[in-house]
Amino acid sequence: MTGAAATIPWYDAAAVARATPMPALIAALQHAFARDEYRAPPRLAADMGGASLLVMPAWKGNGRIGTKIVTVDPCSRPSIRSTYVLDDRASGPPIALIDGAALTRRRTAAASVLAASRLARPASATLLVIGTGALNAPIIEAYAAAFELKRVLVWGRDAGKAEAAARAARAQGYPAEAVATVDAGLAAADIVSAATLATEPLIAGAALRPGMHIDLIGAFRPDMCEADAETFARARVFVDTREGVLDEAGDLLRAIDAGAIGAEAIEADLAALCSGAHPGRGDDGEAITLFKSVGTAIEDLAAAELVAGYGAS
Repeated sequence: MTGAAATIPWYDAAAVARATPMPALIAALQHAFARDEYRAPPRLAADMGGASLLVMPAWKGNGRIGTKIVTVDPCSRPSIRSTYVLDDRASGPPIALIDGAALTRRRTAAASVLAASRLARPASATLLVIGTGALNAPIIEAYAAAFELKRVLVWGRDAGKAEAAARAARAQGYPAEAVATVDAGLAAADIVSAATLATEPLIAGAALRPGMHIDLIGAFRPDMCEADAETFARARVFVDTREGVLDEAGDLLRAIDAGAIGAEAIEADLAALCSGAHPGRGDDGEAITLFKSVGTAIEDLAAAELVAGYGAS
């Protein structure tokens, strides 16, 4: 590299993790969603024969611009790969290049916990994580930063991977254990966080208990699904962005197509929760709450600013 490009800092996965401790990252996302200066158009989503290409731009007023280029391929390891480019509108050249996969993992987990802080019961103590992929560890880290977890349950299609994920979490000091079935985890959990590439439901609405919070991270394409229609019918439904989920969220779209709910059943998006326009769970301790996300570039930009040292401003 020569000239201006040689001065652009590169933040690898380790640097991203160091720069985004979960409490600070959750606070940065809260700041971004509560204010009206962050903008993100619909992302470009293209099918690459079973894999997905996503291009996600966002900007903050007349200040910084960020663009993330992502590929999601179930046949590759890691399944999610991406690069994030952070620009300053005034200066022109990029001001940071960031490992986009690491940024995505951490901001996704933080956004879920930001929502859960308003939707889950504050005393929630048992977390079930469905999925053993790259999001497993950040999800546990993020929820442990906001809730006093006494148990962390892990389920995956591959029991060996579930055991390994639980063992890795225990090595980090979390009270984790693998469970043999999703239903066994649902029977004990206060909060359920699913982060998979499933195309058929893993969560059955009939198995849910009053007071639970369901966090659905996967199913970011219409052909994907993590929870059945009854799950949505029984829950108070919240989303990261209305436009995003109504375009892409496979399990939500199936529930609408089945007549279980209508689009009007969505009570609020993350901006309304963060700004105080919607009170969240409120005093309804017996309600089942559900947060469905497909991701938004606003989260990427807020996280990238934190990584590059700009913080909330």
